[in-house]
Amino acid sequence: MCTQEIFTGPVFKKDQPDDSYKFQFPPLPTGAYPYHLDLPLSCRNTTGKRLVFNLTGDTGGVKAPAFQKEVALQMAQQYLSPESRPQFLYHLGDIVYHFGEKEQYQKQFFEPYENYPGPIYAIAGNHDADVNPDNPEPYESLDAFYNVFCNTSSRTVYFAGAHSRKSQQQPNVYWTLNTELATIIGLYSNVPKYGSIGAAQRSWFIEELKRAGTLKQEKAIIVCLHHAPYSADTNHASSLPMIRFLNMAFEEAGVYPDVVFSGHVHNYQRFSKIYGNGKEVAFIVAGAGGFDELHTIARTDDPLFTDHSPLLQGVRLEKYCENQHGFLKVDIEKGQGKFRLTCDYYTINQQSGLSEKQEAFDRLTIDLQQDRESEEMLRFAPVPAYPVYSSL
Repeated sequence: MCTQEIFTGPVFKKDQPDDSYKFQFPPLPTGAYPYHLDLPLSCRNTTGKRLVFNLTGDTGGVKAPAFQKEVALQMAQQYLSPESRPQFLYHLGDIVYHFGEKEQYQKQFFEPYENYPGPIYAIAGNHDADVNPDNPEPYESLDAFYNVFCNTSSRTVYFAGAHSRKSQQQPNVYWTLNTELATIIGLYSNVPKYGSIGAAQRSWFIEELKRAGTLKQEKAIIVCLHHAPYSADTNHASSLPMIRFLNMAFEEAGVYPDVVFSGHVHNYQRFSKIYGNGKEVAFIVAGAGGFDELHTIARTDDPLFTDHSPLLQGVRLEKYCENQHGFLKVDIEKGQGKFRLTCDYYTINQQSGLSEKQEAFDRLTIDLQQDRESEEMLRFAPVPAYPVYSSL
């Protein structure tokens, strides 16, 4: 991992073309508003005091399928640990490349994840939602994704081949997964390179944040979206639309998540941002789940990139991995005076593949108990005579 002359925070890529014309209207919801799904009882921890799950993104691709298979195998290997066995996988999008065609799901999803023991939930990435105009069988955006993840019942997917994984019943392309210890809000950021979120989803998201805020003493607040708000990579860099969207929504709801997960960028990056109310939020990019081409971190002497923007101030790049595929394991524990969220990032060795002993490349621990206590103290603190925060 090179640490010389890289940007130490997120960047914008200069002179990017406007591709908003790529926006695709999603299908209608398959479930009822407000689009909630409860984690099945069969997936829950018997004590109700621990939640463990895997998380990764951008797993598809056919040029070098060994990478995604190794990631899937190593995640499945974690099920052998009785103490911290994952309960499910949450996919951050780009399940298939380069268009969301049903013909691609067997090789790019069902085959590599045939032996993953738990259920797989997902939000759609830009490649899942894009449409191939040259496909001999015309289809609509997200048709295949809905068959696999937003079905009205758990059933065999007709284009899965001989693979046994059945469809999920997520109620909409944007939705909330309710678990014992976390509210996981999944956004849909559409097809354009830097994402696009409409008014209806904006209103829904603000209400979901408010609802999650009423449960924060018992549950972590997690937001997932495909397009990375903050990034220092050379392929995409940060998303101005997603930064503005999240800043606006957090401020209007008066609720800030504990962590924001995203993909789209094919590497691992962990950022921290302290908002004006003192809340520190982790932004984690985990888009190195298997697609063969990884994205490097921008160097400060590259004229294509800049970090000179008030929207990027106060955001720090804490850790990154630009040359290995990998995945996350999220572990939330509550009880005996502690409430803690831990994120471990594991990498796959490109040469030797699976290792017998898994060691985390990076670890983030968030003391949710202390965070909640600090928020309560700030609520009753005297209001200063000068503004401490202004909307970006």
